[in-house]
Amino acid sequence: MIRRLVIVALSVAWAVALAGCDYLPFGYTPIKDIVAAPASFEGKEVKLKGKVRDAIKLPILGQVFTLHDEGGEIAVTTHGALPAANAEVALKGTVKSAVIVGGQSLGLRVEETKRLR
Repeated sequence: MIRRLVIVALSVAWAVALAGCDYLPFGYTPIKDIVAAPASFEGKEVKLKGKVRDAIKLPILGQVFTLHDEGGEIAVTTHGALPAANAEVALKGTVKSAVIVGGQSLGLRVEETKRLR
């Protein structure tokens, strides 16, 4: 009986530890979901993965790249190194908009907080 409780407790602890791991291949938000309902994601942290389309330095926003997945694309601002074009990237970031009017976002972007790969 005690052995079974120990196994259950270890299993629960392992599951909780894995759920918080950033490097697992699940738990990513599709870009199309953010673009379709930006107000519901505003200010929230998301995990994204996709392919880099463009990477440029802008005088006002700083470093920006476009991240594309199978459902859409979104601008990502970063203080880290700009990824190369066509690189596969996974990241955590916060969804931001310049303004949201009638549920539509102007200046929709993700501010990168952590590069996962």
